[in-house]
Amino acid sequence: MLRAALPALLVPLLGLAAAAVADCPSSGWIQFQDSCYIFLQEAIKVESIEDVRNQCTDHGADMISIHNEEENAFILDTLKKQWKGSDDILLGMFYDTDDASFKWFDHSNMTFDKWTDQDDGEDLVDTCAFLHIKTGEWKKGNCEVSSVEGTLCKTAIPYKRKYLSDNHILIGLVIASTVILTVLGAIIWFLYKRHSDSHFTTVFSTASESPYNEDCVLVVAEENEYPVQFD
Repeated sequence: MLRAALPALLVPLLGLAAAAVADCPSSGWIQFQDSCYIFLQEAIKVESIEDVRNQCTDHGADMISIHNEEENAFILDTLKKQWKGSDDILLGMFYDTDDASFKWFDHSNMTFDKWTDQDDGEDLVDTCAFLHIKTGEWKKGNCEVSSVEGTLCKTAIPYKRKYLSDNHILIGLVIASTVILTVLGAIIWFLYKRHSDSHFTTVFSTASESPYNEDCVLVVAEENEYPVQFD
């Protein structure tokens, strides 16, 4: 019975492990560090930057933001393998005239930049950022584009998975090993106890047997009742 219980315990465990591995929304996404990325290679007509953002928000994401050199290199490397569009592609960045600074649409902090040498001019109204896919540098340009050949989208890994992403495989293996060892230990203990009880019963039964059968005992008793007397 315990042996039969082992597969039943492992099936839900393996299901949980498989679910833990699937950090990104679907197979079309690519995971890097604590985020998932998708490259929508779909040409659309654009009336405002919000039309581009809607491409991402419809997938539960936002236009891409970049926060370190490694992420910038990852995006550049991936684009070179997959992208079939123009050399410049929109980043999820805009110039906020109220604060006179560039900001990410996803409200993340501006912790990194890779601007190319460029004359900013004086008027940055309606200015967005573009990634040059050959150099990896960023360029400033007008947000009022008439069309885009594709959109870069990014979403964070859900909180519960974010802090397990680097170790979820190890954690799953530890849990699986613990369950397997526990079940195997129970099976071994069960078999040991059954063997011990069987051995004890056999020894006890053998030790209690008399070397004489009932007829021999009766004859001996009768002989002892009338002892032989010698003159």
